[in-house]
Amino acid sequence: MTGRPTDLTVFGTCPASTPEGGRDYLDRVAQVASWSDAAGHDGILIYTDNRSVDPWLVAQVVIQATARLAPLVAVQSAYMHPFTAAKLVNDLAYLHGRRVDLNIVAGGFVGDLVAMGEALPHDARYDRAVEYATIMTALFTSREAVTFDGAYYSVTGLRLTPALPAELVPRLLVSGSSPAGLAAARALSATAMVYPQQPEQQPPADPALTQGMRIGVIARPTAVEAWEVALGRFPEDRAGRVTHRLAMSRSDSRWHQQLSQAVEKQGTYWMAPFKSYKTFCPYFVGDYATVGEEIGRYVDAGYTTFILDTPAEEQDLKHTAVVLDMARSRLGGRS
Repeated sequence: MTGRPTDLTVFGTCPASTPEGGRDYLDRVAQVASWSDAAGHDGILIYTDNRSVDPWLVAQVVIQATARLAPLVAVQSAYMHPFTAAKLVNDLAYLHGRRVDLNIVAGGFVGDLVAMGEALPHDARYDRAVEYATIMTALFTSREAVTFDGAYYSVTGLRLTPALPAELVPRLLVSGSSPAGLAAARALSATAMVYPQQPEQQPPADPALTQGMRIGVIARPTAVEAWEVALGRFPEDRAGRVTHRLAMSRSDSRWHQQLSQAVEKQGTYWMAPFKSYKTFCPYFVGDYATVGEEIGRYVDAGYTTFILDTPAEEQDLKHTAVVLDMARSRLGGRS
């Protein structure tokens, strides 16, 4: 890093697909993407797993529904060759003149990976992901044909046509919750993303890296209003807790295990939606000033990229913007 960032980078999250309601899901993706675009977000995360709609198809919908929002596509090397993924980025840029960012993931549900014959252990999957993203980055940035010979991939004289404009080269994000993930982020000069512990327990960000975190926010003018919304949106769900425990038993994700052991509620920090399998990140619930102060403590610790959970309604993003502006002020102003 060349210095402390002067602004926050903010991504939203695309709704997860469900087995039914394809047309309704298409409309919901476009709606949430347009909200995020209007809120001034930099991009929007799109999930990938064995049950989700293909993220590249969803990225096309996001681009068509927005003016500037960048799809942040989750890319798992088990699903496709790095040239295929790079060409999809390149082709979307060619067709729409828009950047597509990449969230490089190495994990997933164990059952999904086994079903595809994925046998690599956790840390080795990150080693492979580094090779994967290294080839993609070379294809995006080199004006010469790319040759690479690694432990997992080998390519000779590979190139993208037409060449990707420099301003549309993707930003890379990598999960940095495990030592292997953090090492991958360093190797790729990528943004390392974590799932936060309570502010007083969160280690400072590595000053040599750009780091960020994934959070949910429910903030209102008063704490009473915020908790009324939160408890109405995420009521107690015993069946969901059973599903969560089952999912944890089938995952080798370090961040999954870390969050599962976190205290359920402390101040604004709230884990009930995660532990009821309703979402995949901690929530911060309370009045604007308190939540803004809590998120500001992470900014003070060096975390300057945030992926926000999927909003239920557009008004959520307007409330969240208030607390993000409070946290942003810790950086000394907006760019």
